Amino acid sequence: MASQGRSAGGGVEATPVRFRWDAAQPYDARMLSWRSDARTVSIWTIDGRLKGVAYTGSPAQLKAVAELPVGESDLVHRDGMWFLYATVEVAEADPVDPQGFLGVDLGVVNIATDSDGRVYAGEKLNRYRRRQLRLRARLQAKDTKSARRLLARRKRKEARHATDTNHVISKSIVAEAARTSRGVAVERLTGIRQRVRLRKPQRAAMHGWAFAQLGSFLTYKARRAGVAVVQVDPAYTSQTCAQCGHRDKRNRPDQASFVCRSCGVVAHADRNAAVNIAQRGVDDWGAVNRPYAAPRCTQQWG
Repeated sequence: MASQGRSAGGGVEATPVRFRWDAAQPYDARMLSWRSDARTVSIWTIDGRLKGVAYTGSPAQLKAVAELPVGESDLVHRDGMWFLYATVEVAEADPVDPQGFLGVDLGVVNIATDSDGRVYAGEKLNRYRRRQLRLRARLQAKDTKSARRLLARRKRKEARHATDTNHVISKSIVAEAARTSRGVAVERLTGIRQRVRLRKPQRAAMHGWAFAQLGSFLTYKARRAGVAVVQVDPAYTSQTCAQCGHRDKRNRPDQASFVCRSCGVVAHADRNAAVNIAQRGVDDWGAVNRPYAAPRCTQQWG
């Protein structure tokens, strides 16, 4: 498939833009129509319109396509199969004024830990990630055509696994916050890879996880549930005691432990950081939503 464009300087007409045969193609309501009762689509192609093309999906996906307005869809060819990525319009719930915040600390060993002490995706996931890292290293060292093809397929598989894990984590966090009428406070993710200092063995684990995706999942799931989300500055949350507020680098004797050198409290390091993030969420939410009060003027009568 080729497309020719226009240019004031000329030359573009002689070198048309070419698209891969398996590139994703966007479809709107004029070129693709859904028949959810029969689970078929009518789709426009360069050879004419194809009718009665069957589709399938998970029960939740089929229900969404049947009940919600469907927007633009992308036809994608992957691993010898065709997929329709459909977007649907989902109504947002009315926002609820939070009665406190559930803090969420993101990390390398534990992907997420909340201020209630729940650990999401810990050692089991890390074992999977280490195994995938070893397999990738062997395939890269082999560097044959089949190894490169297998490496590309494995990367896509890992990306799907990470996406599914992020969905599960964000769904659990939002459900707990909604159940307890709280908001979600999460550390600001901008520049997380630049500001975090890691040892060399930890860098692959850090850079190999989609933290921004997890943050976006938390945001949109919270909006659907009416749960407030606030991003806070995570500076020194891992070094500050959530009990007395004392900050000291030596409060972290190792990665998993927190021992305050002032009040002596002992806690899990990630949970301590999550409690600090929750408190900052309360402070930031109050600062943003505090009603404006005009300064009072006094007048003296003589």
